[in-house]
Amino acid sequence: MSKKLISSVASIALMTTILSACSGTTGSPKEGSTPASASTAPAATQAANPYGDTGGLKLPLVTEPTTITWMLPSNSTNIKEDKLVVQEILKRTGIKVEFQTYSPQTYQDKLKVIVASGKLPDIFEGLKAAELKKIGKQKGVVAINDYAEMLPNFKKLYLQENSWVVKSYGDENGKLYTWPIYDLNRDVNHGFLYRKDIFDKLGIKEWTTTEEFYQALKKLKEAYPSAYPYASKGLVNIFRDWSYGWGIGSDSYPAYYDEKEKKWKFASIQPEHKNMLDFMKKLYNEGLIDPEFLTDTQDSWTTKMTTDKSFVTWDWIGRLDLFYNQIKAKNSDFNLRYANPVGPTGNVKTLPKVSDFSVTVANNKNKETALKLLDYLTSPSGSQLMTLGVEGVNFEWGKDGAPVYPELKDLPLVDISVLEDRYAMWLESAYLRPDRRSVYYKFSEKEKEAQDKILKGNKREPIDPILNFSDSEISTLAELQTSLQKAAEEFNAKYVLDKKYGDEQWEEWKKTIAKKGVDAYINVYNDAQKRFDAAK
Repeated sequence: MSKKLISSVASIALMTTILSACSGTTGSPKEGSTPASASTAPAATQAANPYGDTGGLKLPLVTEPTTITWMLPSNSTNIKEDKLVVQEILKRTGIKVEFQTYSPQTYQDKLKVIVASGKLPDIFEGLKAAELKKIGKQKGVVAINDYAEMLPNFKKLYLQENSWVVKSYGDENGKLYTWPIYDLNRDVNHGFLYRKDIFDKLGIKEWTTTEEFYQALKKLKEAYPSAYPYASKGLVNIFRDWSYGWGIGSDSYPAYYDEKEKKWKFASIQPEHKNMLDFMKKLYNEGLIDPEFLTDTQDSWTTKMTTDKSFVTWDWIGRLDLFYNQIKAKNSDFNLRYANPVGPTGNVKTLPKVSDFSVTVANNKNKETALKLLDYLTSPSGSQLMTLGVEGVNFEWGKDGAPVYPELKDLPLVDISVLEDRYAMWLESAYLRPDRRSVYYKFSEKEKEAQDKILKGNKREPIDPILNFSDSEISTLAELQTSLQKAAEEFNAKYVLDKKYGDEQWEEWKKTIAKKGVDAYINVYNDAQKRFDAAK
């Protein structure tokens, strides 16, 4: 996954995790299969607007020169006037954008100072939801949906096609202070990976059920007695990562939404969770899972997965090619592939169509201009500019329908970091609707196989509602989340590792966690869910 997406809202600690969790790629983009112009707008529209489909916006956006300041996290500190995107935005919209970039490591500290000063940039990102709503009520930032009639792309995507956005991200009065990101996530980014070359060598078929997964690990152990077939570097996150296959996974884990009963539950006390732990315990007791699966480092895990010490793991799909490139000189047969999910549901996590980077607009004299600029960048035309570039200027269409950047032909890899540094494309919070023909969605053969396996097999869990919490509810979550999650992680580890742990300890665990406030914790989710369901 790109480092930009990993950082997303610039690491705002546990409370942000709680909020964003309740608010890890599509297969080959259809439009990427055939070379096309940079716009998919009808011919008549293109004739009227040479920059393609603006979604109804008329360019330029201003009648007199206007400068907009935009603060965002970036490892590229040289976003100046000579960059392609800065020049094109000025050319198309009449707006000069001054990008104020700070490293992701220092961005939050800088943002706090600027917010405290009261001198907000015209556009910025990264405030926690609660703080953003508070500033919004004080009229410090703009309630975006109040200006919907002048923002055709915003109105179409977030008030018509995804009307839940206001319920999930707005305040109790229905005011929305954050501009969402549309269609950023790939459909499949993580999952189980397996050494297909070893499976083929031993005549083991890829598993399609949990029992077949277990039998495959047993055969691997028989062939390599000193090896541990399954290895992990995810530490205690293994319980969260595997949970989707048992139907109890969630971005809000260990809280999750039960679609059948239509209520939120605490995953770590559910029968499905015990079944998952029992299965892990069996693997551990039989030497099928690495004894260091809760403590292993990435370097140690890498060594195991590339030297026939382990053959199955759970990770990001980019590892499929990274490991091969790392080991091919020594083992050209090395073939890591994306595997079917494990667990009774046979499903993986569904990534959301709409994401929130907390992009917002200061309530000042430039607010309407800033809003129109965001709306333009949300249009197909703006999307193409920020994530593809300008056809005939910095890119051309290759024979495979993918963009080619002639100026960058000597680089071993053209990824979004390179495009950001060279052209100011893919600037976080400025790519508001990525074009699926971009290099970010250009999959290797192995990555494409992963997309197809999950999408064609319809192997994704339903996505949970993105809830909106009150200030008091946020306080309750902040008070309880850490202690409950830590207690669950400690019990999970003991249950799997200690042979004495079984049904008796499980029953005692449920009593113990109840005393720590699990009911109050889950009630917050169900109260917020009731409001969500009642909202129109």
